Amino acid sequence: MSTEGAETSKSVNGNGIDNQGDKTTVQQNVKGATVRPGEARIKKEYLKVDYKPQLMEEFVSKDVKEKLDEAKSEKRKADEEDQGQGKPSKRVKVKGRNKKRPVNQINHKAKLCPSIFQEKICNFGDKCKFSHDVEEFVKNKPPDLGDVCLIFETYGKCPYGIACRFGVKHIDENNKNIVNEELFAKTSKEKKVSNTLPKELQVLLWKKRYNFDKANEIVKVIQDKVKQKLNTFSNKCAGRQVTKEQKGIVNAESQKEMSSSVSESVPKPEGGATESSIHSTEGGVTIKENDQIRIGGGVTDEEVIKLRPQEKKKIEFAGKSYLAPLTTVGNLPFRRVCKEFGVDITCSEMAMATNILNGQMSEWALMKRHVSEDLFGVQICGGWPDSLSRCAQLINEKVEMDFVDLNCGCPIDLVYKRGEGSALPGKLNKFEQIIRGMKSVLDVPLTVKMRTGIFQDKNIAHTVIPKLRDWGAAMVTLHGRSREQRYTRLADWEYINQCAEAADPMPLFGNGDILSYEDLDFHLKQTKVKGVMVARGALIKPWIFTEMKERRHWDISASERYDMLKRYTSYGLEHWGSDHQGVETTRRFLMEWLSFLYRYIPVGLLEQVPQKINERPPYYVGRNDLETLMASPSCLDWIKLSEMLLGPVPEGYNFLPKHKANAYK
Repeated sequence: MSTEGAETSKSVNGNGIDNQGDKTTVQQNVKGATVRPGEARIKKEYLKVDYKPQLMEEFVSKDVKEKLDEAKSEKRKADEEDQGQGKPSKRVKVKGRNKKRPVNQINHKAKLCPSIFQEKICNFGDKCKFSHDVEEFVKNKPPDLGDVCLIFETYGKCPYGIACRFGVKHIDENNKNIVNEELFAKTSKEKKVSNTLPKELQVLLWKKRYNFDKANEIVKVIQDKVKQKLNTFSNKCAGRQVTKEQKGIVNAESQKEMSSSVSESVPKPEGGATESSIHSTEGGVTIKENDQIRIGGGVTDEEVIKLRPQEKKKIEFAGKSYLAPLTTVGNLPFRRVCKEFGVDITCSEMAMATNILNGQMSEWALMKRHVSEDLFGVQICGGWPDSLSRCAQLINEKVEMDFVDLNCGCPIDLVYKRGEGSALPGKLNKFEQIIRGMKSVLDVPLTVKMRTGIFQDKNIAHTVIPKLRDWGAAMVTLHGRSREQRYTRLADWEYINQCAEAADPMPLFGNGDILSYEDLDFHLKQTKVKGVMVARGALIKPWIFTEMKERRHWDISASERYDMLKRYTSYGLEHWGSDHQGVETTRRFLMEWLSFLYRYIPVGLLEQVPQKINERPPYYVGRNDLETLMASPSCLDWIKLSEMLLGPVPEGYNFLPKHKANAYK
């Protein structure tokens, strides 16, 4: 293949970004169209020539521009101060997020008190922050967006009453809510969404009166065993005099034996262990191993808590398609869309254990489950054995789910610095206590999602995963990048295969860069993984699950994709509400999804199939106006799409996507 205009060869990273300067190598495809590094190959007739997209900052309001400029100047000033004092800059540029992005808030006084349209007495009286003036609310209410209320048509009653933006058919002349009694009586018995937070339970959690005796007992036993083992080992090492050479070996042995606070063990032999069972060697203190005693000592699940009479639930994960728990965009309406396209396993967005224990309504909302999600898990994140064990007990008793997933891969600084997320695999003592404590209170499988390690050049997953298997994890999902890498570079599937071999017979799922059924087939054939988890690939094209099941490339039309967006907005209005706030919440999450969805390149436009996840689309025109609009990288065009589905945006509306990488220039 020939090249033109290339002065020097350049190295390109996994995202197609030039690592050696601003000049990029320009190649030609077989039809003569220029192809830049990291760009997908599109047929020449669809490429845009001399197209200059609008930058993200060019359409936001003046005050938002000022905030963005202020954030940049503060960062620049702080770096200059550090350099002036001879200090290296400690502030690492956050590449993945748009900081200080605009927030479109709704004034509380412009919102009608829920007690009005629910025909209840307001418990807050004069202190209520919402409006109680119905006439004023009706006068200032934005025009309806349509004459069909999905909630009313589905359930026979719209709980938003006069506040509904589709309320023409269920609001009478006196601004009262009309109810279809027959349909409402029928649907009220059907439970389509579970895992809501009852007020009684919330009050118990607020007042710290929920009974966590089971979890507390388990944590206490584990911690006592930890102290006992540490003290025993310290006492036996304290009386020994060793040379400097032996001291290094003793330290190595102690690290090996005490790498976990509560290591696997079998019950003591008949008659108990005697002092002669423990002897010293040149290398340090070891424990004699025979048929009854195993090296290291420790506690088993039987010692922690008596086995339940009922058998714990088991799930066959192997061979199933798995939608990753996606923060912000992996909400219930999006999961419903993916279920329609054939995904097998779904999981909630990451919920913080402490917020769940505090009865925080917004955190419990993340765990809601739709009836269509037949194999559903709840993902939680935390950093301490006591809080995670209590949270696991609470979820086990009050939440409908099939498994619990522990997040050990979140790379966000706020999470990592608290010792949670991707920090856990680096703290094996605490990690084991967490896994054993959670497993002991759960009647369902416990799975773990993690990264290859913390630092880019130091993979540790292959040493941690066998321990997870021994501690009782039912499955591990491995994202083929470290915390430090975030989403730069391609996922390391060779290392994922190494970890899959180390995990056997425990199933291990691989995660990273899956965008076609061919990617799936290649990794299943070349590695020992039992399945794959799809994350960004599902955001770019949710119908990937249909392609994976049917082993085909689906040249989905723009109208079919638009119908998918219509279903999503309908599910969003049902989930977040059909009032003004619900409409704008649906719009916000829709546009966050569009910041990924526009990356899809229709199969009929590609010169080389399939599209790779690290190949960004060049600027191109589609086969019709709608396809061209859906391919636009401009937030203004995403707003146009949202207006086609949810009506005009409010005055002064601004939007920037959460992730910078999803809105490149």
